[in-house]
Amino acid sequence: MMGLECKYSRIKRREVTMQLPYTAVVISMVVLLLPGATVEGHNITSILAKFPEFSTFNHYLTITHLADEINNRQTITVCAVNNAGMSDLLSKHLSVYAMKNVLSLHVLLDYFGAKKLHQITNGTALAATMFQATGTASGSSGFVNITDLKGGKVGFGSEDTGRTDATFVKSLHELPYNISVIQISSMLPSAEAEAPTPEPAAVNITSLMSAHGCMNFAEALLASDAMKTYEDNIDGGLSVFCPLDDAFKGFLPKYKNLTVSGKQSLLEYHGVPIYQSMSMLKSSNGLMNTLATDGASKYDFTVQNDGQEVTIKTSIVTAKIVGTLIDQQPLVIFTINKVLLPKELFKAALSPAPAPAPEADAPAESPKSSKKKKHKSPPASDSPSDSPADSPDDGVADQEADSNSATEIKGFRFAAVAVAVASSFWFASLVVRIKNKT
Repeated sequence: MMGLECKYSRIKRREVTMQLPYTAVVISMVVLLLPGATVEGHNITSILAKFPEFSTFNHYLTITHLADEINNRQTITVCAVNNAGMSDLLSKHLSVYAMKNVLSLHVLLDYFGAKKLHQITNGTALAATMFQATGTASGSSGFVNITDLKGGKVGFGSEDTGRTDATFVKSLHELPYNISVIQISSMLPSAEAEAPTPEPAAVNITSLMSAHGCMNFAEALLASDAMKTYEDNIDGGLSVFCPLDDAFKGFLPKYKNLTVSGKQSLLEYHGVPIYQSMSMLKSSNGLMNTLATDGASKYDFTVQNDGQEVTIKTSIVTAKIVGTLIDQQPLVIFTINKVLLPKELFKAALSPAPAPAPEADAPAESPKSSKKKKHKSPPASDSPSDSPADSPDDGVADQEADSNSATEIKGFRFAAVAVAVASSFWFASLVVRIKNKT
């Protein structure tokens, strides 16, 4: 009898032990699938900002808008060159468009950390670059050849030159297998990448808006100095969030109550001084400055996305992106279903209305007459002259509801993660107890 019990006990322990790996996998999947369990993205500008000797390379990644494209990609390697190594390239006085092609040749569409560079199969590898991905590189001119040289060195050369033009110096930043930022000794020459690139044709943004359902906003732009602000920012990068005609037409009475400077600020509030495609907006949620941002006047809003839907949220209203009029870097124009209302102009909408004063009780029937107390009407809110008297329909109530929902979701995520971690510890301790008994 004792033998049967021991045998049964061993079988049960074996069954529990065999189930533990599967349970651990399930717990891991639950944690990874939680809404809050996302992988942090990278920011090449922030990475290189830690190394002042790469400030020139970093600067041109920004003004060519290549930094935004790098941040939007996964599994990538940036071959950076220090300030001294950039001097030969700068002496050629390339246009910003040609400069972007050259820098694109230094962004490999694969992950190469320091260890992988010294373990290349057969000692050589051909890596595609972002220049190749643009479609403007002919043949294999958008590829870079990586060679494991003698003496522990690793060489780099553009495929169209057929030679080694630079060598690996050191690793600056590695996040396997997301992004690797390495230093190479010099820029990779490429006649095709450096070739003059025609500038994109000028776009009449107000004509484009008028022809695609945003005529009211376009006419307001043309009548304001905000138009010049838009034009001055197109070449450097501009993202516009244009309210459709129905939305702006309903807002016109409030718009007309604004001062001239208030109208300009509101119109500039609908533009962002960088190029942000739809995919970039989806990967860069958070606060964003606008053309109206100036010192103490923040004039910012929050970009949020839920699946394929992207919303623009101010302190007063939440608008949804419903279409794209044009997306030709450095310009992108989106259509939205509501007018964006900055708190700097519409403070009255943020202030809750004062509670009504209690009415005086009716006097009881008595031979003595009693006087009714007169209550002063509540004072008018101290809103600026630019603010319309009435608040917009989508007010603070919606914002508070969104905030409460977000708090509930965060609480759920925290609880789920806590349960998963506790379960993992329980199973681990169970394994230890079983092993001790055996």
